[in-house]
Amino acid sequence: MRFSKWIVGLAFTFSICISGHLLAQQKPSVKPTVKIRSKEAAKPKPGSVLDSVIEALYTAHRFEQTAISPDGKKLAWVETLVGKDGSPDGNTAIYLTGLQSNEGPARISAAVGGTRENMKYLPRAEGSLAWSPDSTKLAFLSDAVKPGQLQLYIKNLSDNGSIPRLTSVKGLLATPRWSPDGKTIAVLYTENATRAAGPLVAETPETGEIKDAFFEQRLALVDLATGGFRLISSADMYVYEYDWSPDSTRLAIIAANGNGDDNWYIANLYTLGAGSLGEMKLLYKPPLQIANPAWSPDGKTIAFIAGLMSDEPSVGGDVYTIPATGGEATNVTPEMKATANWLAWTSEGKIAFGETVEGDAAVAIVDPASARVDPLWRGQEYISGGLWGTNLSLSRDGKTSAIIRSSLSDPPEIWAGPIGYWRQVTHRNSAVKPAWGEAKSIRWKSDGYNVQGWLIYPRDFDPSKKYPLVVQVHGGPGAAVQSEWPHVGDFGIALVGAGYFVFQPNPRGSFGQGEAFTRANVRDFGYGDFRDVLAGVDEALRVAPIDSNRLGLTGWSYGAFMTMWGVTQTNRFKAAMAGAGIANYLSYYGENKIDQWMIPFFGKSVYDDPEVYAKSSPITFIKNAKTPTLVIVGDSDGECPTPQSYEFWHALKTLGVETQLVVYEHEGHMFVKPEHQRDRIRRTVAWFDAHLR
Repeated sequence: MRFSKWIVGLAFTFSICISGHLLAQQKPSVKPTVKIRSKEAAKPKPGSVLDSVIEALYTAHRFEQTAISPDGKKLAWVETLVGKDGSPDGNTAIYLTGLQSNEGPARISAAVGGTRENMKYLPRAEGSLAWSPDSTKLAFLSDAVKPGQLQLYIKNLSDNGSIPRLTSVKGLLATPRWSPDGKTIAVLYTENATRAAGPLVAETPETGEIKDAFFEQRLALVDLATGGFRLISSADMYVYEYDWSPDSTRLAIIAANGNGDDNWYIANLYTLGAGSLGEMKLLYKPPLQIANPAWSPDGKTIAFIAGLMSDEPSVGGDVYTIPATGGEATNVTPEMKATANWLAWTSEGKIAFGETVEGDAAVAIVDPASARVDPLWRGQEYISGGLWGTNLSLSRDGKTSAIIRSSLSDPPEIWAGPIGYWRQVTHRNSAVKPAWGEAKSIRWKSDGYNVQGWLIYPRDFDPSKKYPLVVQVHGGPGAAVQSEWPHVGDFGIALVGAGYFVFQPNPRGSFGQGEAFTRANVRDFGYGDFRDVLAGVDEALRVAPIDSNRLGLTGWSYGAFMTMWGVTQTNRFKAAMAGAGIANYLSYYGENKIDQWMIPFFGKSVYDDPEVYAKSSPITFIKNAKTPTLVIVGDSDGECPTPQSYEFWHALKTLGVETQLVVYEHEGHMFVKPEHQRDRIRRTVAWFDAHLR
């Protein structure tokens, strides 16, 4: 199932804006067969407090990637661009600045018009930055020639002239990366792709005879001397991630045969020769998921992250190493009470890694020889280099880094410098202020576990008043809520701005407290984790002036499953909204596009052990439900398909429980159309206002 806090910004193998631009080119070939649009819910009037909250969400300037040069002296980043309504329009801009000079940022673009004296930048999707080893060139992807079709470009920093295009392909390009000798750029390529990569995006409608048809993301090399473009991975293998060996002769890849959206959960670690259709060697077949392969500077070792992960972009686990020639994998962070999200080698042969610690972001370093872990920094905020989870862009020596930094009180900006001693580089959001109250980290006990969550106070909080509270459960379940500036479609933070307490727990199954905690909900969905949520509600009632008779429940993806589950387990909540949820794991197994994620969590397939699926299905207990529930979903969701929401709505309606179902046209698991994001916010707030005010 899919991520995150509710759903966060997309980062498959390149930025959300590039993916979003591709998505914007797609048009549904057929109308959805089911579309129920409620007109009964009262919407807040224009000019209301909610309008100011939505405005704050859309006003903040967004950054999608930051990339520090290997020598630590230069910094490039990718910013989103917005349309006339203030919403991201799918286009992006690249900026470059020096870190050891006072020069201001300069824009780099392959999409320019006008004259040299009167240069105009065309609206295009540009990003996926990659520095050359000598820090003199910057490779990036751009759809400068044809909107929606990315190509590879190189900017030579010593040349103020044109920016040459290196490819002329048809399909999807992602994740360019220079070879250490500077002679070649590797790139992931999906030939003739019909949509952006990853199961979060809207599925292409299927008609006629349905077959297992999919497009493989292959590894290609671009020879910088000849301009040659050649594929080196096999046609039946989907490559998710890769890293070059220090001698530029091989690559470490994480890959699987067959369907790329589904088979990440069973992907293996290989080495691949850099020759034409290079020789592939199986290095490691993991018991669970793996991500982030990284080759050591001496070429002897490959590091990676392994653990129980529910979502391809949402990486979490322990840090492992394995000899580059093969052998046993070693956990170098055993029993760590945190979750590693990203890693990179330093020039000294140590491994720096970003981690989630409870609900905080942190950076640490581990010596793989001794397994000694030294913390470098921790904060109640969110830092990213452009991926999900805690990560950063690191210079070659491992000492200087660049991040996109934000919290619930501070909008995102680019920062750079030594780890933990960053200085602010951009000031794009200096005029943006939060339209919501303070966020406090709270902790409580549940079944012997120490559990953490965030309690966000209403806007203009008055301690003499009692307020309603809405519990917002994150998706995943492999994820964690952190103090991060909200994303544009965040209905939870909109509730805070509209005068609610919002409680965001990190129950067992979440990242942040080590692998044992993450695995604690295996074969137990809805039981221990829901007890953690209810115990957290009790703690919120203890520490804040909350009206216990005005409690609501909401979530997206796994959070929506927990919402559907919650209203069948207790009548404590007086209203609920379930977005893109799962009502029936038995039917869901055969409907979704990523069924491989379920085996590690349920132990067996639904055909081998239907009982374990039935016991965690809200529909099994549907006759207990009494809570008015709004159900929301996209009509092209391949992760939590529309029939799951329809089944839950139909059951509630049949049993006489107040309910509404809203299906959004040509939206996948991640809503991308601003008008749909805004409508979802308004409907959600209106629903809770009608039942909790």
